[in-house]
Amino acid sequence: MIRAGILTLSDRGAAGQREDLSGRIAREMLEDAGDVEIVCYDVIPDDRDMIVDRLTQWCDSESLDIIVTTGGTGLSPRDVTPEATMDVIEKRVPGMEEVMRMKSLSKTPHAMISRAVVGVRGKSLIVNLPGSPSGVKDCLGAVMDAIPHALEKIAGDTTECASLNDSRD
Repeated sequence: MIRAGILTLSDRGAAGQREDLSGRIAREMLEDAGDVEIVCYDVIPDDRDMIVDRLTQWCDSESLDIIVTTGGTGLSPRDVTPEATMDVIEKRVPGMEEVMRMKSLSKTPHAMISRAVVGVRGKSLIVNLPGSPSGVKDCLGAVMDAIPHALEKIAGDTTECASLNDSRD
């Protein structure tokens, strides 16, 4: 069973002024993937220190396998999710970042200003997603098939990644 957390970053959401539709979409997608238990969920303001504290706690104390964040990946002054994530992670996973941007770019030119980060802290994978429900659907959908394999590798699986049908030498 994959232990997951969803962290929505939104000043208005944290103040109760906005429903967390993006977090709901992330929850539905993760649960629909099967063998995923949402262990932690929260909506907090776009505050770098609070984000760092929550991510660190969920990785280190809760031992979550994956944390998806929604919101705070753009260029607004309060968009600090990538910086907070960089403060926490030990390794970046740029391929996942690139695939999410490519998927989004096929739908909107605004995707090129996304600063979403994907990385690893200890045994936890952290995936930054946009704040819009459609952005969550597109970006999480773009990387969903790779998540189980990434989690196996993070947990210490040392088998080769190449397919048995791979003819490269």
